[in-house]
Amino acid sequence: MTKFGFEIIHKDSKTLARCGKLTTPHGDVMTPAFMPVGTQATVKGVLPTTLKEIGTQILLSNTYHLYLRPGSDIVEQTGGLHDFMQWNGPILTDSGGFQVFSLSNTRKITEEGVLFASILDGSRHLFTPEKVMHIENQLGADIIMAFDECTPYGMDRNGAEQAMYRTLRWLDRCYKTHNDDRQMLFPIIQGNMYEDLRTESVKRTVEYAKCGIAIGGLSVGEPADVMYRILDVLAPYYPDNMPRYLMGVGTPDYIIEGVRRGVDMFDCVLPTRIARNGTAMTSAGRINVRNAQYKTDLLPLDEQCDCYCCRNFTKAYLRHLVNCNEILAGMLLSIHNISFLLKLTENIRKAINENNFDQFTQSFYAKYYKNRHIE
Repeated sequence: MTKFGFEIIHKDSKTLARCGKLTTPHGDVMTPAFMPVGTQATVKGVLPTTLKEIGTQILLSNTYHLYLRPGSDIVEQTGGLHDFMQWNGPILTDSGGFQVFSLSNTRKITEEGVLFASILDGSRHLFTPEKVMHIENQLGADIIMAFDECTPYGMDRNGAEQAMYRTLRWLDRCYKTHNDDRQMLFPIIQGNMYEDLRTESVKRTVEYAKCGIAIGGLSVGEPADVMYRILDVLAPYYPDNMPRYLMGVGTPDYIIEGVRRGVDMFDCVLPTRIARNGTAMTSAGRINVRNAQYKTDLLPLDEQCDCYCCRNFTKAYLRHLVNCNEILAGMLLSIHNISFLLKLTENIRKAINENNFDQFTQSFYAKYYKNRHIE
C-alpha cells in the first residue's frame, strides 16, 4: 500500500492551531495549507510552473466538471490528472457534491443518488456514490472526497437532518466501493447549522476517516459567527492524528479563524475569481485597481509582497490592463492573490511554531481589516 500519513509538528499553546506534515504519494504538504483551485484541471490564468514557483503545495480539481468535459475516461487514458495537467505535486478532487448542490433547479436527489442536467448541453446524468468513486479513481488524485449532500444556509431542521443521514449512508457506500490504495478517501461532515446534527455527523463520520476528515456545508452564506460557532462545536470530536479540511474557504479571516479552531487545510476559487474582476488582496486590505485613484500610482500592489506581479509592475499598469480587458490583468492579479494566501499560511505556520499565533493574528488584522471587527 502506498504510504499516507500525518505528523503533528507543533501545537500552539493558547489555541487549537497546529502545524503538521501530510504525506502523499506525490509529496508532502506542510499545514496549515491553502489549496488553489484548478476546476477544469487548470488554475485559471496561471502556469503550473508559476504555481510551483510561488509555493503551491497541493491543487484541487473538480470531479463534476471533469466528468462532463473532457470525460474522466480521457483523463485516465492520459495517465490521470497528474500527467493530464502536468502537475507532479499532490492533487485533491472534490466529489461534485457542492456543484450538484448549486444546481438546485436542475437536479433531483433520491436515496440512489442525484439526477442532474449537464450545464453544457442539458443531458441527464446520475451521480451515485459508487459512480463518483469510479470517476475519482479514474482521475487519480492523491486525495478524493466522499459524495455528500450539501444543504443551503437557512434550511429547516428536518431537511438538514435528512441530508445529514443520507450523506452518512452515501459515505458508507463510498467507503465500500473505494478500493484504490494509491488514493486516500476523506469523509465529509454535514449537518447544516444545527449543533446537535453536526455533533452526530462528526461522531459517525470519524469511523470512516483513515487519513483526513473534511467539514462541508459551511461558507455557504451564513454569517461568520455562525460558521465559527459550528467549528467550535466540532473541534472536540476531530481525530488528532489526521488533517481537518474546511471546504470552500479562502478569505484571510476565515483561514485564520479556522486555524484557531484546529483546521489544517483550505481551498477556494476566490483569489482567481476576484483577480479577474480587478481586485487584489494586499497587506493593507483589498483594493480594486479599476479605481481612478490608481491611474498614476507607480507603486506595486503590495510593497510587502515579493511575487512576480509586485516585483515588476505598478498599480497604474495593472489598472491600464484591467480597464482594457487584457488577459494579462487577470493572470498577474491571480498570481498575486494566490501568492498572498500561500504567504499567509506560511506565516501562520511560522507563528504557530514560535508560539505567537495570537500576536500574529492581531497584527495581521490591524493592517488588513482596518475598518472591520473580527470575532
